[in-house]
Amino acid sequence: MLDYKLLHALSVVVDEQNFDKAASVLSVTQSAVSQRIKSLEQTIGQPVLVRAQPLIATAIGKKLLAHYQQVKLLEQDIIPDLSGNNKYATITANIASNADSLATWLIGAIGDVCHQYNVAVNFRLADENRTINYLKDGEVFGAISTAEQALPGCTLERLGEMQYLLVASPDFVERYFADGINEQTLARAPAVAYDQKDDMHIKYIEQTFGLQGGSYPCHTVRSSEAFVGFAKQGLAYCLIPKLQIQTELSSGLLVDLMPENPIIRTLYWHHWILLKGVFKQLSIAIIHRAQQALKAQ
Repeated sequence: MLDYKLLHALSVVVDEQNFDKAASVLSVTQSAVSQRIKSLEQTIGQPVLVRAQPLIATAIGKKLLAHYQQVKLLEQDIIPDLSGNNKYATITANIASNADSLATWLIGAIGDVCHQYNVAVNFRLADENRTINYLKDGEVFGAISTAEQALPGCTLERLGEMQYLLVASPDFVERYFADGINEQTLARAPAVAYDQKDDMHIKYIEQTFGLQGGSYPCHTVRSSEAFVGFAKQGLAYCLIPKLQIQTELSSGLLVDLMPENPIIRTLYWHHWILLKGVFKQLSIAIIHRAQQALKAQ
């Protein structure tokens, strides 16, 4: 029989990335936190935590965390009903998303559910190719991802296709692309990437123009909204979801540089099969809103 107090300690240590901070959250001493982790490892018979920086759960540790998160979901869903006071009980919902979905349609999807219930939403942001890892590790109940196959114990729904356009301001086009868009002009034109793991722009330019990543200037900006700002200010050209810049395209503030060659990313909503209550309603709302928004592009 698992001691959920020990699983809770493991979860807090991984979330806080520090034994001292975990001790503060749990209102115990650091040695007590260490002892709980050791007790869990003795119960399981193998390590559950890689004690390095960053602190990472082992393979069995990740399975335990996934199980613990599912139990927490069930508890959060049923305890307010049992107490008869679900008006003030806060329910935490962890969702993994790419930054572009969050910047365009996702907030609108969860609005009604958050208004109806006291829900605290915690978004884990990553590239749409990597969000599935949060679900795999049990850190979220659902993930927006490009993965086409469901994880064990999970299911998926197709949300639709997100279109990305290569855009820039008219001034930027005049400054850098007066002689056309080619390998020579791209070599000096600044681009934008979300982070070091964001390879969408690199692959697009390499496949379309044969220009290797690292051979042209590139800003790094960890904000989907900032991409739009960089493009509008004439600081860079970049790939932006069509949903996010329809007004700018219509007004001429931004120009589609490659209208015949957009990027199409098919998105799926992955979630645990066992969803009830608020979590099921959030899931339904996400699917409905995404399919509406992505279809309207």
